[in-house]
Amino acid sequence: MAARDRQAAWLVWAEAARPRTLPAAVSPVLVASALALRDGLFDAPAALACLVFALLIQIGTNFANDYYDYIKGADTAERVGPRRAVAAGLVSPAVMRRSMIGVFALAFLAGLTLLGYGGWPLLIIGVASIVCGVAYTGGPYPLGYNGLGDVFVFVFFGLVAVSTTYFVQTGLVTGEVLLIGAGIGALAANILVVNNYRDVETDAKAGKRTLVVRFGRGFARAQFAVGHLVACAAVLVVGLHGWHPSVTATVVLVTAVAGVWQARRLAGAKTPGELIELLGATGLYLAFYAVIVSAGLLFGE
Repeated sequence: MAARDRQAAWLVWAEAARPRTLPAAVSPVLVASALALRDGLFDAPAALACLVFALLIQIGTNFANDYYDYIKGADTAERVGPRRAVAAGLVSPAVMRRSMIGVFALAFLAGLTLLGYGGWPLLIIGVASIVCGVAYTGGPYPLGYNGLGDVFVFVFFGLVAVSTTYFVQTGLVTGEVLLIGAGIGALAANILVVNNYRDVETDAKAGKRTLVVRFGRGFARAQFAVGHLVACAAVLVVGLHGWHPSVTATVVLVTAVAGVWQARRLAGAKTPGELIELLGATGLYLAFYAVIVSAGLLFGE
Protein backbone atom coordinates (compact mmCIF):
# COMPACT_ATOMS: atom_id res chain seq x y z
CA MET A 1 0.00 0.00 0.00
CA ALA A 2 2.79 2.43 0.91
CA ALA A 3 4.54 1.83 -2.42
CA ARG A 4 1.26 2.43 -4.24
CA ASP A 5 0.74 5.68 -2.33
CA ARG A 6 4.26 6.84 -3.18
CA GLN A 7 3.66 6.06 -6.85
CA ALA A 8 0.37 7.97 -6.76
CA ALA A 9 2.06 10.95 -5.12
CA TRP A 10 4.81 10.92 -7.74
CA LEU A 11 2.22 10.94 -10.52
CA VAL A 12 0.41 13.90 -8.93
CA TRP A 13 3.59 15.96 -8.83
CA ALA A 14 4.59 14.89 -12.35
CA GLU A 15 1.20 16.08 -13.58
CA ALA A 16 1.52 19.34 -11.62
CA ALA A 17 4.83 20.00 -13.39
CA ARG A 18 2.82 20.03 -16.68
CA PRO A 19 5.08 18.02 -19.00
CA ARG A 20 3.38 19.47 -22.09
CA THR A 21 4.89 22.87 -21.27
CA LEU A 22 8.46 21.64 -20.69
CA PRO A 23 9.52 21.93 -24.37
CA ALA A 24 9.35 25.68 -23.75
CA ALA A 25 12.28 25.25 -21.34
CA VAL A 26 14.32 22.71 -23.30
CA SER A 27 14.01 24.18 -26.81
CA PRO A 28 15.84 27.49 -26.29
CA VAL A 29 18.76 25.72 -24.63
CA LEU A 30 18.94 23.25 -27.50
CA VAL A 31 19.07 25.81 -30.31
CA ALA A 32 21.44 28.14 -28.45
CA SER A 33 23.80 25.25 -27.75
CA ALA A 34 23.64 24.21 -31.42
CA LEU A 35 24.65 27.75 -32.34
CA ALA A 36 27.55 27.64 -29.89
CA LEU A 37 28.62 24.23 -31.21
CA ARG A 38 28.55 25.49 -34.79
CA ASP A 39 30.73 28.40 -33.75
CA GLY A 40 33.21 26.07 -32.01
CA LEU A 41 32.41 27.46 -28.55
CA PHE A 42 30.09 24.85 -27.04
CA ASP A 43 30.49 24.47 -23.27
CA ALA A 44 28.67 21.40 -21.95
CA PRO A 45 28.65 22.33 -18.21
CA ALA A 46 27.32 25.81 -18.98
CA ALA A 47 24.66 24.41 -21.31
CA LEU A 48 23.60 21.85 -18.69
CA ALA A 49 23.33 24.53 -16.00
CA CYS A 50 21.14 26.61 -18.34
CA LEU A 51 18.94 23.59 -19.00
CA VAL A 52 18.49 22.86 -15.29
CA PHE A 53 17.73 26.52 -14.58
CA ALA A 54 15.20 26.75 -17.42
CA LEU A 55 13.39 23.56 -16.39
CA LEU A 56 13.19 24.68 -12.77
CA ILE A 57 11.84 28.09 -13.77
CA GLN A 58 9.18 26.43 -15.94
CA ILE A 59 8.16 23.98 -13.21
CA GLY A 60 8.20 26.69 -10.55
CA THR A 61 5.99 28.88 -12.73
CA ASN A 62 3.60 25.97 -13.22
CA PHE A 63 3.43 25.37 -9.47
CA ALA A 64 2.80 29.08 -8.92
CA ASN A 65 0.05 28.98 -11.53
CA ASP A 66 -1.54 25.96 -9.81
CA TYR A 67 -1.45 27.72 -6.43
CA TYR A 68 -2.49 31.25 -7.40
CA ASP A 69 -5.20 30.23 -9.88
CA TYR A 70 -6.82 28.26 -7.08
CA ILE A 71 -6.48 31.13 -4.62
CA LYS A 72 -7.94 33.60 -7.13
CA GLY A 73 -10.78 31.31 -8.13
CA ALA A 74 -9.73 30.66 -11.74
CA ASP A 75 -9.55 26.88 -11.25
CA THR A 76 -13.10 25.77 -10.49
CA ALA A 77 -15.24 22.73 -11.21
CA GLU A 78 -16.38 24.46 -14.41
CA ARG A 79 -12.90 24.50 -15.88
CA VAL A 80 -12.28 21.89 -18.57
CA GLY A 81 -8.76 20.59 -19.10
CA PRO A 82 -5.97 18.74 -17.30
CA ARG A 83 -6.67 18.65 -13.59
CA ARG A 84 -4.88 21.05 -11.30
CA ALA A 85 -3.42 19.53 -8.15
CA VAL A 86 -4.65 22.12 -5.65
CA ALA A 87 -8.09 22.61 -7.20
CA ALA A 88 -8.58 18.82 -7.34
CA GLY A 89 -7.72 18.50 -3.64
CA LEU A 90 -4.66 16.36 -4.36
CA VAL A 91 -2.21 18.87 -2.86
CA SER A 92 -3.00 21.44 -0.20
CA PRO A 93 -2.43 25.12 -1.04
CA ALA A 94 0.21 25.39 1.70
CA VAL A 95 2.18 22.42 0.34
CA MET A 96 2.00 23.74 -3.23
CA ARG A 97 3.19 27.16 -2.06
CA ARG A 98 6.15 25.63 -0.24
CA SER A 99 6.95 23.50 -3.28
CA MET A 100 6.85 26.56 -5.52
CA ILE A 101 9.28 28.38 -3.23
CA GLY A 102 11.53 25.32 -3.06
CA VAL A 103 11.70 24.91 -6.84
CA PHE A 104 12.47 28.59 -7.36
CA ALA A 105 15.17 28.38 -4.66
CA LEU A 106 16.75 25.48 -6.55
CA ALA A 107 16.54 27.53 -9.74
CA PHE A 108 18.36 30.38 -8.00
CA LEU A 109 21.12 28.04 -6.85
CA ALA A 110 21.44 26.60 -10.37
CA GLY A 111 21.67 30.13 -11.72
CA LEU A 112 24.48 30.97 -9.31
CA THR A 113 26.66 28.37 -11.01
CA LEU A 114 26.50 30.48 -14.18
CA LEU A 115 27.93 33.65 -12.64
CA GLY A 116 31.43 32.46 -13.40
CA TYR A 117 30.56 32.46 -17.09
CA GLY A 118 28.84 35.83 -17.38
CA GLY A 119 29.16 37.78 -14.15
CA TRP A 120 26.57 39.80 -12.25
CA PRO A 121 24.28 40.58 -15.24
CA LEU A 122 23.25 36.93 -15.13
CA LEU A 123 22.20 37.39 -11.50
CA ILE A 124 19.81 40.15 -12.61
CA ILE A 125 18.40 37.94 -15.38
CA GLY A 126 17.97 35.02 -13.00
CA VAL A 127 16.20 37.05 -10.32
CA ALA A 128 13.98 38.69 -12.94
CA SER A 129 13.04 35.25 -14.30
CA ILE A 130 12.03 34.06 -10.84
CA VAL A 131 10.12 37.24 -10.02
CA CYS A 132 8.21 37.06 -13.30
CA GLY A 133 7.55 33.35 -12.75
CA VAL A 134 5.76 34.24 -9.51
CA ALA A 135 4.21 37.40 -10.93
CA TYR A 136 2.75 35.46 -13.84
CA THR A 137 -0.25 34.61 -11.67
CA GLY A 138 0.68 36.07 -8.26
CA GLY A 139 1.47 39.44 -6.75
CA PRO A 140 -0.43 42.74 -6.93
CA TYR A 141 -0.43 42.84 -10.76
CA PRO A 142 -0.33 39.25 -12.07
CA LEU A 143 0.87 39.19 -15.66
CA GLY A 144 -1.38 36.35 -16.74
CA TYR A 145 -4.45 38.11 -15.35
CA ASN A 146 -3.72 41.34 -17.22
CA GLY A 147 -2.95 40.12 -20.73
CA LEU A 148 0.83 40.16 -20.31
CA GLY A 149 1.43 36.43 -19.96
CA ASP A 150 2.13 36.09 -23.68
CA VAL A 151 4.76 38.84 -23.49
CA PHE A 152 6.40 37.14 -20.51
CA VAL A 153 6.61 33.82 -22.34
CA PHE A 154 7.90 35.37 -25.57
CA VAL A 155 10.60 37.36 -23.78
CA PHE A 156 11.80 34.92 -21.13
CA PHE A 157 11.36 31.59 -22.91
CA GLY A 158 12.45 33.02 -26.25
CA LEU A 159 14.72 36.04 -26.40
CA VAL A 160 16.21 35.79 -22.90
CA ALA A 161 16.59 32.00 -22.74
CA VAL A 162 18.25 31.66 -26.15
CA SER A 163 20.46 34.74 -25.72
CA THR A 164 21.57 33.84 -22.20
CA THR A 165 22.38 30.23 -23.09
CA TYR A 166 24.46 31.36 -26.05
CA PHE A 167 26.11 34.16 -24.04
CA VAL A 168 27.33 31.97 -21.19
CA GLN A 169 29.06 29.74 -23.72
CA THR A 170 30.47 32.38 -26.07
CA GLY A 171 30.41 35.75 -24.32
CA LEU A 172 28.39 37.16 -27.24
CA VAL A 173 24.83 37.94 -28.28
CA THR A 174 24.29 38.34 -32.03
CA GLY A 175 21.41 39.32 -34.27
CA GLU A 176 21.11 35.70 -35.38
CA VAL A 177 20.70 34.62 -31.77
CA LEU A 178 17.93 37.16 -31.18
CA LEU A 179 16.18 36.15 -34.39
CA ILE A 180 16.12 32.48 -33.42
CA GLY A 181 15.06 33.47 -29.93
CA ALA A 182 12.09 35.31 -31.44
CA GLY A 183 11.06 32.17 -33.34
CA ILE A 184 11.31 30.00 -30.23
CA GLY A 185 9.49 32.60 -28.12
CA ALA A 186 6.65 32.93 -30.62
CA LEU A 187 5.99 29.18 -30.57
CA ALA A 188 6.30 29.03 -26.78
CA ALA A 189 3.67 31.79 -26.55
CA ASN A 190 1.44 29.73 -28.84
CA ILE A 191 1.26 27.06 -26.13
CA LEU A 192 -0.23 29.71 -23.88
CA VAL A 193 -2.62 30.84 -26.62
CA VAL A 194 -4.12 27.35 -26.93
CA ASN A 195 -4.38 27.00 -23.15
CA ASN A 196 -6.13 30.37 -22.76
CA TYR A 197 -8.34 29.70 -25.78
CA ARG A 198 -9.67 26.60 -24.03
CA ASP A 199 -10.18 28.36 -20.69
CA VAL A 200 -11.69 31.62 -21.98
CA GLU A 201 -15.09 31.25 -20.28
CA THR A 202 -13.82 30.26 -16.83
CA ASP A 203 -11.00 32.83 -17.02
CA ALA A 204 -13.51 35.58 -17.80
CA LYS A 205 -15.64 34.62 -14.78
CA ALA A 206 -12.57 34.67 -12.54
CA GLY A 207 -11.45 38.10 -13.78
CA LYS A 208 -8.42 36.64 -15.56
CA ARG A 209 -8.15 39.04 -18.49
CA THR A 210 -5.98 37.10 -20.91
CA LEU A 211 -5.69 38.39 -24.45
CA VAL A 212 -8.36 35.98 -25.67
CA VAL A 213 -10.71 37.17 -22.89
CA ARG A 214 -10.02 40.80 -23.82
CA PHE A 215 -10.16 40.55 -27.59
CA GLY A 216 -11.96 37.30 -28.37
CA ARG A 217 -11.23 34.00 -30.03
CA GLY A 218 -10.79 35.57 -33.47
CA PHE A 219 -7.90 37.62 -32.12
CA ALA A 220 -6.40 34.51 -30.52
CA ARG A 221 -6.55 32.61 -33.82
CA ALA A 222 -4.80 35.50 -35.54
CA GLN A 223 -2.17 35.69 -32.79
CA PHE A 224 -1.56 31.95 -33.10
CA ALA A 225 -1.06 32.27 -36.87
CA VAL A 226 1.29 35.24 -36.43
CA GLY A 227 3.35 33.20 -33.95
CA HIS A 228 3.86 30.58 -36.64
CA LEU A 229 4.71 33.25 -39.20
CA VAL A 230 7.38 34.69 -36.90
CA ALA A 231 8.89 31.23 -36.39
CA CYS A 232 8.87 30.54 -40.13
CA ALA A 233 10.32 33.97 -40.98
CA ALA A 234 13.13 33.48 -38.44
CA VAL A 235 14.14 30.22 -40.12
CA LEU A 236 13.96 31.82 -43.57
CA VAL A 237 16.20 34.77 -42.66
CA VAL A 238 18.73 32.61 -40.81
CA GLY A 239 18.77 30.10 -43.65
CA LEU A 240 19.26 32.71 -46.36
CA HIS A 241 22.32 34.01 -44.54
CA GLY A 242 24.20 30.75 -44.10
CA TRP A 243 22.45 27.55 -45.12
CA HIS A 244 22.47 25.70 -48.40
CA PRO A 245 19.39 26.80 -50.41
CA SER A 246 17.94 23.28 -50.43
CA VAL A 247 18.20 23.05 -46.64
CA THR A 248 16.60 26.46 -46.23
CA ALA A 249 13.75 25.56 -48.58
CA THR A 250 13.13 22.23 -46.83
CA VAL A 251 13.09 23.64 -43.32
CA VAL A 252 10.92 26.62 -44.30
CA LEU A 253 8.47 24.34 -46.11
CA VAL A 254 8.20 22.00 -43.13
CA THR A 255 7.64 24.84 -40.66
CA ALA A 256 5.10 26.51 -42.97
CA VAL A 257 3.09 23.31 -43.44
CA ALA A 258 3.15 22.57 -39.71
CA GLY A 259 2.05 26.12 -38.93
CA VAL A 260 -0.88 26.00 -41.35
CA TRP A 261 -1.92 22.59 -40.02
CA GLN A 262 -1.92 23.75 -36.39
CA ALA A 263 -3.68 27.04 -37.21
CA ARG A 264 -6.42 25.10 -39.01
CA ARG A 265 -6.77 22.77 -36.03
CA LEU A 266 -7.24 25.72 -33.69
CA ALA A 267 -9.78 27.36 -35.98
CA GLY A 268 -11.71 24.11 -36.37
CA ALA A 269 -11.63 23.00 -32.72
CA LYS A 270 -15.16 22.48 -31.38
CA THR A 271 -14.57 20.72 -28.08
CA PRO A 272 -12.24 21.12 -25.09
CA GLY A 273 -10.84 17.68 -25.85
CA GLU A 274 -9.65 18.85 -29.26
CA LEU A 275 -7.94 21.83 -27.66
CA ILE A 276 -6.26 19.62 -25.06
CA GLU A 277 -4.87 17.49 -27.90
CA LEU A 278 -3.73 20.63 -29.74
CA LEU A 279 -2.04 21.90 -26.59
CA GLY A 280 0.11 18.77 -26.50
CA ALA A 281 0.78 19.01 -30.23
CA THR A 282 1.81 22.65 -29.90
CA GLY A 283 4.39 21.77 -27.23
CA LEU A 284 5.71 18.88 -29.32
CA TYR A 285 5.94 21.12 -32.37
CA LEU A 286 8.07 23.61 -30.44
CA ALA A 287 10.47 20.77 -29.62
CA PHE A 288 10.43 19.62 -33.26
CA TYR A 289 11.11 23.18 -34.44
CA ALA A 290 14.10 23.42 -32.10
CA VAL A 291 15.46 20.13 -33.44
CA ILE A 292 15.18 21.04 -37.13
CA VAL A 293 16.59 24.52 -36.58
CA SER A 294 19.49 23.00 -34.63
CA ALA A 295 20.07 20.50 -37.45
CA GLY A 296 20.06 23.34 -39.98
CA LEU A 297 22.60 25.28 -37.94
CA LEU A 298 24.93 22.30 -37.62
CA PHE A 299 24.58 20.66 -41.00
CA GLY A 300 22.88 23.15 -43.30
CA GLU A 301 25.87 24.97 -44.74
